[in-house]
Amino acid sequence: MEEPNVFSSDRTILCLFDVDGTLTAPREIAEQLGEGDDVIRKFDYVFAENGTVQYKDGKLLSKYAIQNQIGEELLQDLINFCLGYMGLIKLPKKRGTFIEFRNGMINISPVGRSCTAEERIEFSEIDKREKIREKFVTALKEEFAGKGLQFTKGGLISFDVFPEGWDKRLCLELLDREGLDSIYFFGNETSDGGNDYEIFNDPRTIGFTVFSPEDTVRFCRELFFDASPHEP
Repeated sequence: MEEPNVFSSDRTILCLFDVDGTLTAPREIAEQLGEGDDVIRKFDYVFAENGTVQYKDGKLLSKYAIQNQIGEELLQDLINFCLGYMGLIKLPKKRGTFIEFRNGMINISPVGRSCTAEERIEFSEIDKREKIREKFVTALKEEFAGKGLQFTKGGLISFDVFPEGWDKRLCLELLDREGLDSIYFFGNETSDGGNDYEIFNDPRTIGFTVFSPEDTVRFCRELFFDASPHEP
């Protein structure tokens, strides 16, 4: 939930940021913030892929593997269902990388992650009208009910599938041990079904909904530099 300015210089506060739409325009973390190990060294903590890949002070602490959690049979059933479903979707354009296998999740993009920035926006506008991702997730929930899978929308063109409980709150297990007074979380997908929803509503965080990187800057100025978030 959102709170007013409660910052005090004698408190240890960690600012935890979503990336897509919060710190930068939507892209993968390495593209957004730097290449390779550089991005990992820029921050005290980096929690990639919902926190299933965790870094502290530039060093890898842990890495989860979705195939070990749900098993190869369910994983292939999921991938095959998604391929079949997307084969029936008609869009103005389709590109490549419709299914991306990651450490802790599967990312599904009906238009394809290799689309251009213009094609990304075009799909997003169509998705707002026709609820393409929402209908896709509904079909997956029906097909895989009781299988221990969770589905969340993030960014403009895709959604994630991962084991139940592997949402962004995973990082809080580590941060609970770090002696912090408060954790401020900033994210743009904080409504129900968005990939920031669970951590935004967790009692261990103070959540702020933002709508752009510029909005994030305004909030931080207000919280830590005593400047109004409405100032340019």
